[in-house]
Amino acid sequence: MAESPDLAGADPAPTPAELEAAGQGAMFADPPATSVARVAQPYRVLARKYRPQTFAQLIGQDAMVQTLANAIRRERIAHAFLMTGVRGVGKTSTARLIAKALNCIGPDGTGGPTIDPCGVCEPCVAIAEGRHIDVIEMDAASHTGIDDVREIIEAVRYAAVSARYKIYIIDEVHMLSRQAFNGLLKTLEEPPAHVKFLFATTEVDKLPVTVLSRCQRFDLRRIAPDRLAAHFAWVCQEEAVTAEPEALAMVAEAAEGSVRDGLSILDQAIAHADVGDGEVTAARVREMLGLADRSAGRRLFAALLEGDSAALLTSIAEQYALGSEPLALIRTAMAFCHTVTLCQISGAPAEAIAPEERAAIGDWAARLGAGQLHRLWQLLLKGYDEVKAAPDPLIATQMALLRCLHAAAMPDPGELARLLAERGPTAPAAPMAPTTTPALDWPALVARVEQSGAMLVASKMRLQVRVVTLAPGVLRYALAPGFAEDLTGELRAALSEATGTGWQIERVAAEAAPASAPSLAEAAAAQAAAEEAAMRRSPLVAAALAAFPDAEILAEQPHKTEWSR
Repeated sequence: MAESPDLAGADPAPTPAELEAAGQGAMFADPPATSVARVAQPYRVLARKYRPQTFAQLIGQDAMVQTLANAIRRERIAHAFLMTGVRGVGKTSTARLIAKALNCIGPDGTGGPTIDPCGVCEPCVAIAEGRHIDVIEMDAASHTGIDDVREIIEAVRYAAVSARYKIYIIDEVHMLSRQAFNGLLKTLEEPPAHVKFLFATTEVDKLPVTVLSRCQRFDLRRIAPDRLAAHFAWVCQEEAVTAEPEALAMVAEAAEGSVRDGLSILDQAIAHADVGDGEVTAARVREMLGLADRSAGRRLFAALLEGDSAALLTSIAEQYALGSEPLALIRTAMAFCHTVTLCQISGAPAEAIAPEERAAIGDWAARLGAGQLHRLWQLLLKGYDEVKAAPDPLIATQMALLRCLHAAAMPDPGELARLLAERGPTAPAAPMAPTTTPALDWPALVARVEQSGAMLVASKMRLQVRVVTLAPGVLRYALAPGFAEDLTGELRAALSEATGTGWQIERVAAEAAPASAPSLAEAAAAQAAAEEAAMRRSPLVAAALAAFPDAEILAEQPHKTEWSR
């Protein structure tokens, strides 16, 4: 298990072999500066060059730094630390800084552990250059087995050679095998006083609970975009590079909270700018990253909210011609919807780059309802899935955004119900087929039969009987379609029992009684269908169904109390 190469970002001094290769042998006490610079100062990417060398340079992790400072000040230093977080937030850098903080002896050689290592003593310099014999770095991705852990177990018995603590930094510790973790547990729980373990991982969920319980854990946060943009501005100043604030903000957004990713993108942006006047501009960064123009995205979202379908289609076509992917257009609209919602909830100005964008977002947050924004989000989310699966993403994007456009100004369901109640019936019910209306006492007769206890006969009267003629003591009837049972006897007995008088009952064929009235069940179904048709013709309901094609109109269910259950 070898020590790691120089990853700390410090410039190592040129070796005699390097000087000799450059034509400057050891005999020269003061070799020409240009030759040494050419050998000792190769170009280093920004992510390595600006790796933090002190805790003060570690941005965005103030809570962790404060905890470590208090622990060192009170001499309550844990034997094992675990740094976890996404890529590029400073896990390995923090481990190296802790190693320097614990082993620093100060410029005069008499100092103790400190949260502000001097950076000039021998331990600090050696650790920064990755060559300290008592600070051992191990990449768990390439040293995963129990044999690698056995080396650590054997070595921890021996005291540090020249430092205060022997420190083991294990990067990507989640890559260790189960056997390796099990072999490390006892040593990790009760290490010698001179040994400290520093673990770093991006996937803390893969670590055994037995390991987690033995470590002091620090969750390193993603760095906020504004903090990243300020850091990148400082880097540009150090590099003597001119950069527009909007360009740096784009780089910070693209970094997704990772300092290393952001510095890599900034490195690329600086190289991209060299072909022109050397300035890192928003237009060049946008071109480099393939981002859609924010102003174009804002125009698309404005057309969506204003219901301007022509402007919406024009905006889609323009951005598609410039190379924007259809799915990216949906994402842009979703990002604006999310930003407006957050601005509405917080009441604070939007954290937008351009002043005109801040003004537009503030205006939308003031005049849109929360229900509208949430429905728009759901429609955009549904459209996003449709575009991903569509054979033609452009057409799917157009249709999805047009659907959002037509539904953007729809009232919420509660408001819709209130408006319908205020408007009242908007159209007369559709007339029923012309039939001979039965005497008004037929429903009453059915109710009397039911009250007499003949529930089954009453049910058949509602479902099957079409009244042809109804008079006192006389009933001529036909059967509704789909029924063939002769009910004459049952009807005579039930009606006589319910009314106390005799009845003359006659069944006629349905073909011989075209003017028979529908059964009570058929009449109720026709009435319900007519009411639903009238409701569907209402402009508000029609618009709601057009916006939500899968919606259904359900009958209102009576409210049940505990007593009625």
